[in-house]
Amino acid sequence: MWQHQKSLAQREPVMDTIIRFFLEKRIIAAILLIVLVIYGLSVIPFDLNTGIMREPVAVDAIPDIGENQQIVFVAWPGRSPKDVDNQITYPLTVSLMGIPGVSTIRANSMFGFSSIYIIFDEKIDFYWSRSRILEKLASIRGSLPEGVTPALGPDATALGQVFWYTVEGKGFDLHELRSVQDWNIKFALQAVEGVAEVGSVGGMVREYQIDIDPETLRVYNITIPELVKTIKESNLDVGAGTIEINRAEYVIRGIGFIKSLDDLKSSVIKSVNGVGITIGNIARVTSGPATRRGALDKEGAEVVGGVVVTRFGANPLEVIGKVKHKISEIAPGLPERTLADGSLSRVKIVPFYDRSKLIGETLQTLQDALSQQITITILVVIVMLLHLSSSLLISGLLPLAVLMTFIAMKIFDVGANLMSLAGIAIAIGTMVDMGIILCENILSHLEKDANTDIPAKVSIFNAASEVGSAVITAVSTTVVSFLPVFVMTGAEGKLFSPLAWTKTFALISSLFIALVLIPVAATLIFKKKSNNRDLRFVAMLISGVLLAFFQATAGIILIFAGLTGMFHNRIPDKIRNFANKWSPVIFASAAALYLTHIWMPLGYGYGYIMNLVAVVITAGSVLGFFRLFLVYYGRMLAWFLDHKGAFAVIPFLVVLFGLNVWLGFARINSWVPAIFSKTGLSAELITDSWVWRNGIGLFPGLGREFMPPLDEGSFLLMPTTMPHASVAECIDVIRKQDMAIRSIPEVESVVGKIGRVDSPLDPAPISMIETVISYHAEYSEPDPESGLRKRQWRDHIKSADDIWKEILHASAVPGTTSAPKLQPIAARLVMLQTGIRAPMGIQITGPDTESVEKLGFALEKELKQVKFIDASTVSADRIVGKPYIEIEIDREAAARYGIKVNDLQNVIEISLGGKQLSQTFEGRERYGIRLRFARELRDNPELIKNIPVATPDKKFIPLGDLTTISFVKGPQVLKSENTFPVGYVIFDKMPEYAETDVVEAADAYLQGRIAEGALKLPANSSFKFIGNYQNQVRSEKKLMVVLPLSLLIIFLILYLEFASVSVTFLVFTGIGVAWAGGFIMIWLYSQAWFLNFSLFGIHFRELLNMHSMNLSIAVWVGFIALFGIASDDGVVMASYLDSSFNKNEPDNVKQIREAVLEAGERRIRPCLMTTATTILALLPVLTSSGRGADVMIPMAVPTFGGMCIELLTLFVVPVGYCWFRELQLKFKSRSNAPEPSLPQQ
Repeated sequence: MWQHQKSLAQREPVMDTIIRFFLEKRIIAAILLIVLVIYGLSVIPFDLNTGIMREPVAVDAIPDIGENQQIVFVAWPGRSPKDVDNQITYPLTVSLMGIPGVSTIRANSMFGFSSIYIIFDEKIDFYWSRSRILEKLASIRGSLPEGVTPALGPDATALGQVFWYTVEGKGFDLHELRSVQDWNIKFALQAVEGVAEVGSVGGMVREYQIDIDPETLRVYNITIPELVKTIKESNLDVGAGTIEINRAEYVIRGIGFIKSLDDLKSSVIKSVNGVGITIGNIARVTSGPATRRGALDKEGAEVVGGVVVTRFGANPLEVIGKVKHKISEIAPGLPERTLADGSLSRVKIVPFYDRSKLIGETLQTLQDALSQQITITILVVIVMLLHLSSSLLISGLLPLAVLMTFIAMKIFDVGANLMSLAGIAIAIGTMVDMGIILCENILSHLEKDANTDIPAKVSIFNAASEVGSAVITAVSTTVVSFLPVFVMTGAEGKLFSPLAWTKTFALISSLFIALVLIPVAATLIFKKKSNNRDLRFVAMLISGVLLAFFQATAGIILIFAGLTGMFHNRIPDKIRNFANKWSPVIFASAAALYLTHIWMPLGYGYGYIMNLVAVVITAGSVLGFFRLFLVYYGRMLAWFLDHKGAFAVIPFLVVLFGLNVWLGFARINSWVPAIFSKTGLSAELITDSWVWRNGIGLFPGLGREFMPPLDEGSFLLMPTTMPHASVAECIDVIRKQDMAIRSIPEVESVVGKIGRVDSPLDPAPISMIETVISYHAEYSEPDPESGLRKRQWRDHIKSADDIWKEILHASAVPGTTSAPKLQPIAARLVMLQTGIRAPMGIQITGPDTESVEKLGFALEKELKQVKFIDASTVSADRIVGKPYIEIEIDREAAARYGIKVNDLQNVIEISLGGKQLSQTFEGRERYGIRLRFARELRDNPELIKNIPVATPDKKFIPLGDLTTISFVKGPQVLKSENTFPVGYVIFDKMPEYAETDVVEAADAYLQGRIAEGALKLPANSSFKFIGNYQNQVRSEKKLMVVLPLSLLIIFLILYLEFASVSVTFLVFTGIGVAWAGGFIMIWLYSQAWFLNFSLFGIHFRELLNMHSMNLSIAVWVGFIALFGIASDDGVVMASYLDSSFNKNEPDNVKQIREAVLEAGERRIRPCLMTTATTILALLPVLTSSGRGADVMIPMAVPTFGGMCIELLTLFVVPVGYCWFRELQLKFKSRSNAPEPSLPQQ
């Protein structure tokens, strides 16, 4: 049978061998298809309820781009930040710096604890670094103060805080709820697989309190050390071995643990005249709240809460699901109480931050985008190809490529998140291109061989073999184009590498389908004779079943088509003829109806009919344009072939336009005033001209930023109070803020926190406020009856930014600073990377805290003058702002009375701060026993002076006689990096500017002020800008090196395909033209006049989410994606041109132009179809308003604009090829011309 195939070289190419193998062994292809479908459905991240046992890929909202970080936490209760820094933080930091792979160590010394953040190089394994830290801590533990034990934090980062909840119950007070949280809920949730830690916050921690009266101590002649000894010795059990009674062994226990307040009260201190003096005789023993350094407020009322932290590398969505399941299990067993009105109240767990909601919404956005793109692809292929069978074949097999991508993600451990799924979304148009090219060529070969004896299988083989090389080249260029993404490091590498992997998986999967499965399916679907149609329609049925998992309606349509075909001969001729004639129209209409249902581009407020009209007009206009382009392409190409010089001006102007948009008019045209200067003329003649000024205004150049912000559906408000504010003052502030914020109609819930969670992951002082604000989605869920969605925002609220402005206005409480715009995940990321609570800031390093603070205040003042910066957000650390009462021991006075310094310090510590001496055991619950003077005897300096201190002979001396008490200012927190003191000045940009440009402008301004002498730096002090912009600068430097390298590799791949520098250069020009098109589209998006009109109340700029766009890494990734596909049409066109000219070498210019025109018309249809699918497949992304759209749109705009302009390539390649061939012919004619003979004498 294969004797009819095209002639081959002695050794058949590997690609042809593979195609032939599967064509001959179709059962293997069928088995492979079934295996891929089943395995793909088992790992797909979307829960499709297929009934197949699932092990889905890990799912999260975005990749974890935090630092490779470990935390060492050291508690030293009651100690000041100075003591903690000097005795714990500094020595630990010095020791830990010696661990291999350590990059930076940041530390915070606060009241009662030290948090040390050890950042390792990215190449260091997470758990290997933990083991090295534990080894180091074990070796230095003896050098720390007595009783201080450093501990390694949980195997997680702050980004793992995925589930926050409150513990509520009517009739239960705050200490009861906190006990339920600490001893019931916390441990139950911590046992869930994947949970690293559950932290508690808010409420009151119960403790046994012994409040002593110094006068009573004098009366009974009891010293504090005696009381301490009594308490410790009154709370213990002992074991006395065993005894044997009647051959039975009995274990002997001495029971002495304190179980109640009465047990504690009756503990004897000493005996006087045979009468025991108990603790109850000399002190007030009660149960009360322990000193707290954090509180939680919900909409104006104090509550108890907790936070679940996922373990490093765990699947957040899976962990949250298990946590919710565990909550449902323990909920019935939580404490309950009958209230005064007779109703039953039970403690309940109420989530207020659940990242699974964000993950689900993000996945839904991407799932919708994929569904819409696949449906649009069906529509495009049907309309452009006008061949139902091939259209359904391409469309039905497209979901298989997506399933194969998920399989690869599972194998290579690539999680499903916004970036990875976006890689599939932006690849959809390219994925289907290969199927289009192959099917179109198969149809052409079958049509050409229709009246011959060549079997259909051979025609299909020849067709696949003919375009296979071009398809592989196109895929190779696209894969190589993502080389810059693969070599990114740091946060940008972690963020975008999943996208690069999934796009690569998707392209390789589509290549496999195009070269292996489509030819096999084509042998079943495409037949020269129609007497046996069952197999092709069985294939259609299989494709329909597969498609139904992604799009039920579309799959049902395909299944219906397959059933109709199987019973084709039983249908009456009249109906059959009608169906054959109108089936493409029917299926295209069905696709449009379904597309409207899942897309609703105008929004739900306009109803289904208006959205259907919009879909028909949009798709019809674009497809109509492409149909007209197809009709008139030959005429346009013929004219351009005759007027090559005039045509060359068009791509040149497009590229020039794009360069002006990218780099700016002034930079591109700087050579003009430079020439004037060199010739002796004034450059101002140019720079002051109307053309120059307007050129700069029109093309200022693109701003630069790291990433567009992801709308998480919630805000994190992080202002601070003054350092001197007490816990009560901070609670009052946050209560007022929360009540004011909750009054905003768009706000759904408000829960604020002051201070810290009981976790090493949260080293916040009490002056720091963190308020999680969840707001309603713009549209509600569909009404069960009407299916309509109600808009939940007020008319003047157009975006989440408007809600943020309302929040800032409502939260403006006296005594608090302003807050930069933050969201929970974004805030955690920036805090992990830089240690600040803002997207950008300045890190100040100095010899001491006073120098750091002084420079911080000076920089704060200067930054407020920079026009790019929002002055209200500028805030320097108030380092030395905490009021201290310092009790300095007079050593000579103490020596006169024989009092040791340690004894005196113990009295100060116990009487004023209190000290936990032991614990009670109440079942599984543990409560501390705290000894301290009563509040009314220690709450002012005069009373402090009167605290009695016992001498060795039990005389009592007032503390004021032994010490000097003074009021000073001290630090609330001491921050350091690599042992050097640091401070920060945080700020935020004005909305219309890009973060990198803002930082560069601020840096230039500060350097100018330093040069002027207006800003002076203290000795040995320095500052540097930190924040997200650092990621942008680093990645931009990397791109400037790797991007040209990837373009060079693309050029080499094209050269290997065509073996001609000239032809390769012609194809390569498509990248330059498309690149310019991407920049032009970004520029149009920023122009207020572009599409600035409304039709039937629909504003088109809002519909397409048009706004000014900065040159972020997301935009660069869009360009990188464009590079790979921009040359595809050129490859297809040039391949056929080369093949055509190799078969028939033209002899003159006319024949060259006719051959080029014929080749162009022969290849224009698949090229237009691939371009149309890419452009239209991006429309759902451009109009998307779901979660994650704000990151996907900047990636889609360059590709969309580039592919629109890329239509020029359909003329550039044939016109350039024609010009090249004409020059060859001209030089050939000259070289073959006979040499002129010499004249005869």
